[in-house]
Amino acid sequence: MPDLMLLAAEAAEHGAAHAAPEALGMGPVTWVALAMTTLLLIAIWKKVPGMIAGGLDSQIAEIRKQLDEAKALRAEAEALRQEYADKIAGAEKDAAAMIEHAQHEADAIVAKAEADTKALIKRREKMAEDKIAAAERGAVAELRAKAANAATQAARQLIAANHNAKADKGLVDEAISSI
Repeated sequence: MPDLMLLAAEAAEHGAAHAAPEALGMGPVTWVALAMTTLLLIAIWKKVPGMIAGGLDSQIAEIRKQLDEAKALRAEAEALRQEYADKIAGAEKDAAAMIEHAQHEADAIVAKAEADTKALIKRREKMAEDKIAAAERGAVAELRAKAANAATQAARQLIAANHNAKADKGLVDEAISSI
């Protein structure tokens, strides 16, 4: 390595310039510029920019189409959401109406039960009063029957004690003579 450095130092001392590669009298920068120009001309001649623009346009169209589909789907989803929100609101109204109707029916049933209970109580009171009256009548009838029995017994005893065959004969004779 030290030899290379010595050679480089000597060349710098003598003012020797570094040689640049050339071909057909043109330097590397010219060749690169010529290659790029040729490449660009071939690309234009084969309509590569149009193809690139067409590809980009088709991608843009596809993206727009997808965006339009997404907007349509979103609008449809919003419509469905609104429809279900309306259905839910309707269902809530129906449920409230059902609850109110059930409350009215329950109130009517309670009122009917109260009226039926009052009527039943009145009927039972009437039945109890009728039973009491029947028991009183039965007791009065039984008491009358006992009183009649007692009067009959007393009359038998009085008749048996006060009437004998002689008194009966007088009564019979009196009854015959009145005929």
